Amino acid sequence: MTIRVLVAEDQAAVRAALVMILRAEPDVEVVGQAADGEEAVRLALELRPDVVLMDVQMPRLDGVSATREVVAAGAAQVLVLTTFDLDEYVYGALRAGAAGFLLKDLEADTLVEGIRTVARGDGMLAPSVTRRLIGTFARPDRAVGPDTREAVAGLTPREREVLACLGGGLSNGEIAARLEMAEATTKTHVSRILAKLRLRSRVQAAILAQDLGMTV
Repeated sequence: MTIRVLVAEDQAAVRAALVMILRAEPDVEVVGQAADGEEAVRLALELRPDVVLMDVQMPRLDGVSATREVVAAGAAQVLVLTTFDLDEYVYGALRAGAAGFLLKDLEADTLVEGIRTVARGDGMLAPSVTRRLIGTFARPDRAVGPDTREAVAGLTPREREVLACLGGGLSNGEIAARLEMAEATTKTHVSRILAKLRLRSRVQAAILAQDLGMTV
């Protein structure tokens, strides 16, 4: 399957380099390029790519706001790419529904693997970001509201098992193997969990599971 990618980056040289890396892969097709956030949203809605590679700092509309609009419209999975791993960018992107967050100093192979990972419905976070997320969201003082707890209680037993696997950082393939079901069935469960809990991404679901102590 060919992965259709929209590249959103305001610096022309960086954008050209990203496009060159992606076009070298036989299973990746760059279907569009955007130089600002507004253009990224417009092209995402028009082209419906599998993945939007989104820079955080862009003119007219920042990458976090653009991510929120793209995800809310169900137009694509969003993989955020930035020079800085500052908390405001990381948490802003994840709250907006980004499926992953990578730093621009990564190797080309890591970028391509990130695209493939997000395209198949899994989450992708830079190691430094993952360590901080675990430290932040594992705090015992993080409260989960009663409405959210009620929604979680309304999940089926199987959905709660899948949520716990998400909390443990397992991919769809790993969840399928652990729970002995087809990967397509796993994807269906994840989609239903996100809908029932009103979450935008599996990363948000994983964070919630950790807050609730639901991990494998």
